[in-house]
Amino acid sequence: MIDDVEGNETPAELAALLPELVRFGPSSWTYPGWTGLVYHGEYPRKNAATLLLGEAARYPLFRTVGIDSAFYAPPSRDTLARYAEQLPEDFPCVSKVWQEITVHTWTRQDRKRAGQLNENFLNAQLFLDAVAGPYLESFAGHAGPLVLEFPAFGRKKGLTPEWFAEALDRFLEQLPRELQYAVELRSPEFLTPMYLEVLRTHGVAHTLNAWSNMPTVGQQLDLGTATTAGFIVCRALLRPGMLYGESVDAFAPFDRIRAPDPVLRMDLVRLMHTALELNTPAFVVINNRTEGCSPLTIAALARLWKAGSGKWEAGSGKK
Repeated sequence: MIDDVEGNETPAELAALLPELVRFGPSSWTYPGWTGLVYHGEYPRKNAATLLLGEAARYPLFRTVGIDSAFYAPPSRDTLARYAEQLPEDFPCVSKVWQEITVHTWTRQDRKRAGQLNENFLNAQLFLDAVAGPYLESFAGHAGPLVLEFPAFGRKKGLTPEWFAEALDRFLEQLPRELQYAVELRSPEFLTPMYLEVLRTHGVAHTLNAWSNMPTVGQQLDLGTATTAGFIVCRALLRPGMLYGESVDAFAPFDRIRAPDPVLRMDLVRLMHTALELNTPAFVVINNRTEGCSPLTIAALARLWKAGSGKWEAGSGKK
């Protein structure tokens, strides 16, 4: 076990060190292990998501949160309205888009449909009805980027990078401009110049993601991915080569840093510099599964930023 907590600064003092253009936050916010760190009361037995959202939004190092549960079911208008009541005025959220829109072929996670093609893949009308409509009606003041996460496509006939870029282009042109969008890939071979050009055409961000089989955040930055939209989105989710289940076993209950990732930290500092150089707002969502404790990872980044250790080679961890 490695505990990386350093210094005696308060969360507010650390938050003051970070650039205003960059909003850090967790990829979800309901973790009993954060009691005494982010939460200062007893962890609620009921309505935890709604009640704890307000407390997470008041934690100084969090200026956004990720609504990751929206991947499995789109939040209703009532749920979004309850969330909105918990949030301060200037607090946009990064929400994942319902998997019914972004899964091409169902996996074993959906036992009833495993192996079947998803007839709603990139269904723009379903997106408008089930996702965009509720966000615009009940959450417009807090709707940050909506992240379209595309699980790995695998090696299926016809599923080429060109096919994906063309299908994505047709989908994006039908979306309402009142909302911001970002695309997250889990198949590195689909991160092509044609894909980036589609994003640039529609003002959509590429989600710079730390994921088990994706290039590092720094390597993705090297491809010009930060300039496709008027904002930047980054989701630090997993360590390279680690599976989701392994990370839960290794890092739960997410109450401390267990495995610092110097490469990721340096890439995120570089991302902060990039946002300042481009004068572009950035949303950076950190998962507990990257190092063990999202709020403490953000605290470490604030100390690193203060120390001025920002000039690093992309994805290398070397000065």
